[in-house]
Amino acid sequence: MPVHVAGPRLYKSIKFQHLAKGGASSKKNMNIHLNLTPFVDMMTILVTFLLMVFSATGQILQAQKGLELPKADSKDVLQTAPVIVITNHEITYQGQLIATVDSVLHDDSPTLRIDALYERLQEAANHIADDVRIGKLSQNAKKSCDDMKNGLRPPPGAELCPLGLAIVQGDQTTDARLINKIVKTAKDAGFDNLLFAIKNK
Repeated sequence: MPVHVAGPRLYKSIKFQHLAKGGASSKKNMNIHLNLTPFVDMMTILVTFLLMVFSATGQILQAQKGLELPKADSKDVLQTAPVIVITNHEITYQGQLIATVDSVLHDDSPTLRIDALYERLQEAANHIADDVRIGKLSQNAKKSCDDMKNGLRPPPGAELCPLGLAIVQGDQTTDARLINKIVKTAKDAGFDNLLFAIKNK
């Protein structure tokens, strides 16, 4: 195939006979030039946007608006687990509103249990137990579960067993009474291994 000088050749290489004339009575040729640069730019931006939105390499935890995590020197990264978030105004589980802080603090129930949160945690505990039973875990998580059954503590930095594991994101000004109710509710639902999220310095 011969090499030609760069330039538009759409009409020369592809004979659009029906576009060759402006009409039945016109003899003027109409060359067609398609500028694809804006289309390519738009598709590139779209692909980049989708990659950023659906990227799996982002942070495991993202602080919600109105939540200021306490700081610590630890560089460890929290693993995936059910997340309970306590802001100044509301309590959420996996991003969904459970209750307002005021309603929980003014609840004088002797059980110290947040019923809506308890139901969601109990449902999550059943799903996690099913995953452990059918072996839907990584090798490190399986080893941690076996060590836990034998009464052994996992080494520092090892992946923890998901049984009874949950993450609590609490604002640094959170009332201690509220933390107490969250911990009591989680333990009643079977989550007795709570990790408190912090912000690295």
